[in-house]
Amino acid sequence: MACTHGSVWRATLSKIVVIGAGITGVSTAYALLMRGYDVTVVDRHRYAAMETSFANGGQLSASNAEVWNHWSTVLKGIMWMLKRDAPLLMNPAPTWHKYSWLAEFVSNIGKYRENTVATTRLAIAARKFMFEIAEQEAIDFDHVRRGILHIYWDKRSFEHAMRVNQMLVEGGLDRRAVTASEIKSIEPALHGTFHRGFYTPSDSTGDIHKYTTGLARVCEKRGATFLYDRIVTSIARRDCFRITCSASDSGGYATSQIIEADAVVVSAGVSSRSFAAMLGDRLNIYPVKGYSITVHLDDEASQKAAPWVSLLDDRAKIVTSRLGASRFRVAGTAELNGMNRDIRDDRVRPLVDWTRTLFPGVRTQRVVPWAGLRPMMPNMMPKIGKGRAPGVFYNTGHGHLGWTLSAATAAMVADVMLQDIPVDARPRGRSRSDRPDS
Repeated sequence: MACTHGSVWRATLSKIVVIGAGITGVSTAYALLMRGYDVTVVDRHRYAAMETSFANGGQLSASNAEVWNHWSTVLKGIMWMLKRDAPLLMNPAPTWHKYSWLAEFVSNIGKYRENTVATTRLAIAARKFMFEIAEQEAIDFDHVRRGILHIYWDKRSFEHAMRVNQMLVEGGLDRRAVTASEIKSIEPALHGTFHRGFYTPSDSTGDIHKYTTGLARVCEKRGATFLYDRIVTSIARRDCFRITCSASDSGGYATSQIIEADAVVVSAGVSSRSFAAMLGDRLNIYPVKGYSITVHLDDEASQKAAPWVSLLDDRAKIVTSRLGASRFRVAGTAELNGMNRDIRDDRVRPLVDWTRTLFPGVRTQRVVPWAGLRPMMPNMMPKIGKGRAPGVFYNTGHGHLGWTLSAATAAMVADVMLQDIPVDARPRGRSRSDRPDS
């Protein structure tokens, strides 16, 4: 039933509210618009892509589809617990959310292979969707299609990578082992003595912020409404959803606004857990912090010394992407420390030092640090599809692969919605709030 009020009923488009204007929320809005829905996107920031979609590592990487549910991850986390610059760091202070998430993480180790293969297939499908959207809508996002090179410093880590590669290939990925000399030929700017590597020519990189904001503008041109600076405080349902938002104007005065909709899609990153609770669902998303630096290549020598091929250093857990001629993105680390968004020097410093070591010709005089919270489910698989209540849908919890998977998961949730929510809704009577006894 369409959420339309008044004494005269007319056929209307079903109205969908998407909560969250990051990469998954905006991608979902686009997929819904293309299927004919009336779409409103609500976000607490003034612009799209201002949280985890602001400055991630930039990789569109099916080759990084391995889920983290493995005993080696657990052992490394324990060993690194007291090392402040470790690639994986956990604050040991106890919270129910953290330890319940960790317990579920361990319980999903048995699905490690199954989920890795499934994620690989999804990532391969997603890049086809994304490339088609970018071409059709003429979105410029510093897209570089030179593949991703994984580098390994020792035999033991490479042998583990061989086993992972079997799963990625099973998922349909074209990825091959390369020798130390081939690593140098693939990316001549790279300095270091490596054991071996893997190269995935079909992977690519880009600027997630430029893509997301560009796609948001496309959505607006296609008729979507974006309500920024809105904090969703409650969601209630009678005949339709009534979403209450608070907003503050430039003078700091708070106002309240009610948005009515036929369905709700939660794509709110780490905040999705609290929205799910409002809607009667348990969504055990945990915020896993990651850091990045954007190195500005202000001189010709730095531009020549920086790589164009995207890298993943398995030992340091660092990824890179070249964002046009004048920017180089270096990102990595995982930190379990709740909703903490602080940018710590001892976490940023290893990224800078790594850059100086492997690319000594790159000047790091102008480096912009950033930290974001990855929304991670315990099984490392995104939550896609229906909630418990009618009209509730989710596209969230993508963890470290939100940028990679978003185009496919958006299409999936939109197709699921088509089964339950007709695009052209024809109400059969008045809504309760318009009846004399309401």
